[in-house]
Amino acid sequence: MSSPGSGSAEHRTLTVQAAGCVLWRRSPVTGELQLCLVHRPKYDDWSWPKGKLKRGEDPLAGALREVAEETGHTAVPAVELPSAHYLAGGRPKRVRYWAAEAVSGTFTPTDEVDRVLWLPPEAARARLTEPRDADLVDALLATLRPAR
Repeated sequence: MSSPGSGSAEHRTLTVQAAGCVLWRRSPVTGELQLCLVHRPKYDDWSWPKGKLKRGEDPLAGALREVAEETGHTAVPAVELPSAHYLAGGRPKRVRYWAAEAVSGTFTPTDEVDRVLWLPPEAARARLTEPRDADLVDALLATLRPAR
């Protein structure tokens, strides 16, 4: 006999938990908004900096860790953005995202991420490999616009 709510705990253990950020900055030259995309040679794709959470890791802490590992940047997180849900290797995966401003750092290529691009929002939307990732451009822009 299972206890109440055990189904949701079981579902959490079966679902791969990951986190990342839609990392942004103002161009040091023009002041225009730029979004950071990472290129993963293993998948030959362009995506947001993200990765699997370590056991017991807080999702926001994991998102900031992944940003630092993949982009070399320290980020200041803001609001949580919509999560992505999809199948990865036949298992359900949930990626929680936050809007985060890059405040310092320098990218160094690794085996996991060999390139980063800082692009204006529309160019970032067009470069992202997965269509589901493009929705986060609008979600980020909505958080950065002043309330009217």
